Amino acid sequence: MRKSFWLGFAALALAAMAGPALADDAPVRIGLLTVKTGPLAAGGIQMEQGLTLCLKEHRGMMAGRKVELIVGDTGGNPAGAKTKVEELVERDKVDILQGPLAAFEAYAVTDYIAQAKLPWLPLAAAEDLSQRRPNPNMARVLGTSSQDSKAMADYAVKVLHFKRAITLSDDFAYGYETVGGFQQVFEDEGGQVVMKLWPPLNTADYTPFLAQIAQAKDVDAVFIGLAGSNPVRFIKQFAEFGLKKKLALLGNGTAADSPILRFMGDEAAGIYAASPYSTTYQSPLNKRFIKDFRAAYKVDPGLYSLATYLGCQLIDKALTQLKGRTDDRAALVKAVRSAALADSPRGPLKLDEYGNAVGTTFIRKIAMENGHLVDQIVKVYPDNSQFWTYDPKKFLAQPVYSRDFPPLKTVAQ
Repeated sequence: MRKSFWLGFAALALAAMAGPALADDAPVRIGLLTVKTGPLAAGGIQMEQGLTLCLKEHRGMMAGRKVELIVGDTGGNPAGAKTKVEELVERDKVDILQGPLAAFEAYAVTDYIAQAKLPWLPLAAAEDLSQRRPNPNMARVLGTSSQDSKAMADYAVKVLHFKRAITLSDDFAYGYETVGGFQQVFEDEGGQVVMKLWPPLNTADYTPFLAQIAQAKDVDAVFIGLAGSNPVRFIKQFAEFGLKKKLALLGNGTAADSPILRFMGDEAAGIYAASPYSTTYQSPLNKRFIKDFRAAYKVDPGLYSLATYLGCQLIDKALTQLKGRTDDRAALVKAVRSAALADSPRGPLKLDEYGNAVGTTFIRKIAMENGHLVDQIVKVYPDNSQFWTYDPKKFLAQPVYSRDFPPLKTVAQ
């Protein structure tokens, strides 16, 4: 699927006056790996919306050159992601790549992208892309799977004074990593994770898992690391099972992302969720982003649309620095990774030496206001790093978060 954004004659004249004329060159080709089917499809569609909005704001031009967007649907699986990235690189000759969405897709394509020396801005939060097996071409604007869940754990212990928790997350890499970060910080700060549950990604009925949660004793909260449409089903079933009255519900960014709140009701009120983005963050830039996104798509923006929007802004800065040239891939990678935003819809943003975001994490409490669910910012963690407060060398010496790491130290009674 191709979408070309062409600038009108008046804007072309302005571009010609502003600097070297590059309009006759081939367009800058941005490839987008997304997913349009299955439980992650809603996020994939939002990815395309965020990038499309950014390109419209730039009137289809960056650094005096036309921009062409080429979209590849991965189908939400590793094999599909690898096939599509090969098509985008070898057939479509893209200059820059955004996406994919899921960690398991990113792990499937990272080696190929490194060999292609292609500037890469994935949404996928797979930890080792910026840790033990860093991809030198990567620039990730939201952060790792565990980056925000570490802040959620800190808030749970220090502010909410929770001592015992259960975790439940999708049974794939993203789930393991977001739970791993929560567990490590929660336990290092004095809490205990007493049970870890792993429903399959396509789970429709969470009853067996809810039954296990109901049997646990002396538990304060359940932390969920669900993505796509899964949080909608789980949170509703959690309330129907009677657990909302007994246990607090904590989550990461995808557990209560703004675009899915419209599919929830009172059952979601009271949830705490850590995220790199909040629609109630009060900055002129974020207000404009929300206004434009609502006008274009009739919904609130969320993590998936924000990621591609921010990536687009970094690409624009990099191309401006290089005066529109994309022939030197090493220079383009360097320019993208060194770009920073003094302000953005998520606040100030920079990348660390591994190409991963350092930026704000918001602790959001979901509340019902005037018949609509909204997120209320209750705490801000500025300049949150993928390493939290840990020494990077020591952190990287431990295994990547998995089903078995950190190990479960206690058993629910």
